[in-house]
Amino acid sequence: MRWTVGTKIATGFGIALVIFTIVGTVSYRSTDRLVETSDARQETYEVLGEVENLFSLLKDVEIGSRSYGLIGEESYLEPYLAAIGKVEPGMKQVRKLTQDNPRHQQRLDALEPLVRTRIEFAREVVELRRAKGADAIPFIRTGKGRALMDEIRKHIDQIRQDEEDLLKLRAQAAQAEAENAKTVIVAGTLSALAIALLVGFLITRDIARPLQRLTAVAERITVGDLAVKLPDDGRSDEVGALARAFGQMTRSLQAMAAAAEQIASGDLRTSVTPQSAEDVLGNAFARMTEDLRAQIQELVDGAMVLGASASEIVASTSQLAASASQSAAAVSETTTTVEEVRQTAQVASEKAKLVSEAAQKAAQVSQGGRKSAEGVVAGMNRIRQQMDAIAATMVRLSEQSQAIGQIIATVEDLAVQSNLLAVNAAIEAAKAGDHGKGFGVVAQEVKSLAAQSRQATNQVRAILGDIQKATGAAVMATDEGGKVVEAGTRQSELAGASIQTLANNVHEAAQAATQIAVSSQQQLVGVDQVGGAMDSIRQASIQNVASAKQLEGAARNLNELGQRLKQMVVRYQV
Repeated sequence: MRWTVGTKIATGFGIALVIFTIVGTVSYRSTDRLVETSDARQETYEVLGEVENLFSLLKDVEIGSRSYGLIGEESYLEPYLAAIGKVEPGMKQVRKLTQDNPRHQQRLDALEPLVRTRIEFAREVVELRRAKGADAIPFIRTGKGRALMDEIRKHIDQIRQDEEDLLKLRAQAAQAEAENAKTVIVAGTLSALAIALLVGFLITRDIARPLQRLTAVAERITVGDLAVKLPDDGRSDEVGALARAFGQMTRSLQAMAAAAEQIASGDLRTSVTPQSAEDVLGNAFARMTEDLRAQIQELVDGAMVLGASASEIVASTSQLAASASQSAAAVSETTTTVEEVRQTAQVASEKAKLVSEAAQKAAQVSQGGRKSAEGVVAGMNRIRQQMDAIAATMVRLSEQSQAIGQIIATVEDLAVQSNLLAVNAAIEAAKAGDHGKGFGVVAQEVKSLAAQSRQATNQVRAILGDIQKATGAAVMATDEGGKVVEAGTRQSELAGASIQTLANNVHEAAQAATQIAVSSQQQLVGVDQVGGAMDSIRQASIQNVASAKQLEGAARNLNELGQRLKQMVVRYQV
């Protein structure tokens, strides 16, 4: 059998896999038995629970019936009534859970008659108590019910004891299964690890060391060291095949390196034979050798032609350099003349721009004068309106002054009447004697007030007279002011029209100056463009001169290169 690397690795991992499979199978079987044991223990717990529940129901039946029989209250029957219907289903559930245990079935066969008898006795107690009342107490105290419960308890205790013993046995079995499973898993895992380590060591020694040697050879080849030899250990697996392939590759590279050294020494007569049609590097090297041989031959022929052509180019470029120098001198003179014209046009453009700016400022000033004249006219109109309003107010004030005069006359008449009334009151008070003294004092006060009213009326009349005189004078002055304002308004309108005409003329002059400035600017731009073009031509002429000189130098260099190229290709043997 041929042991390849894949066979060795597969065998090692197969052994470890078999061991892990055995361990897994044993672990699965142990786990399955543990699950079965756990289910059995759970069943035992259910049996114990149902037995306890059954015994608890029987005790409720006993306590409820006995309490009711002794006391006679219906409330004591509640435990009895709640448990009496659950006893039979409880017995069936216990028999169902223990149907795989013959001993329990036998005990249940003995227990069922006792349970029925105890239930019947409880019913007799309840019915007798209901029928005879307290006379049923001697029947209850016979002890029959207690004896039945003791017998029932004995059977239930036997069932409970058997289940607890069975629970202990199952727990011990589960513990033993767990210990066995643990031992098998630990031992199997350690064995598998030991075998895996052993197989890994053998495989590493059999595969890694040869691969390390091949890696060292590959690293030497990577840095360009082809003076390597691979020992042939006679292996027939993949590592041996890889070593033989490395040896063949090394020999091919050594052959190509020898051919490259021969080509580097100038001998192009060598030839490279590819190892196969798929040998990309060999085929490329062979094509490179053939192509290089053909290119060198063409290069030799081209060098001959290049030498002759370079001599002719040197002569032509010398003439071109002389012509370019003459053209550059003429362009330089033309550029100087265009620059002078450009400066003259720039000065004219600046003057035109100043004139345009002055005209614009004059237009702005005339526009401001027009607006001021319009403002003066509007102000005079507002003054005239105010004067009209003042005149109207003065007229109303004169009318009100006359109304106040009428009121003053009325107040004066009232004062006279009050004085007469005071005199009459004083006369009547004197007639009344002592009884009219108070009335006389009032009459005296009224007389005093009448005198004060007359005096105040006289003062108001004097002030009103002054106001009427001042109002008349103000009315006359307002009338005269309105006439003057109207004349000023007409003069302002005439001045505004004149300023408007002046503003229109100045605006037309500003537009003309602006057009002149724009034309001058356009002329300056055109001259600048001509100057730029001439400057570009001058720069191009200078560059042409430099290019011609460079071309002359390049031609001379090309001539020298052709000569050196002839000397270089002579050493190749084609």
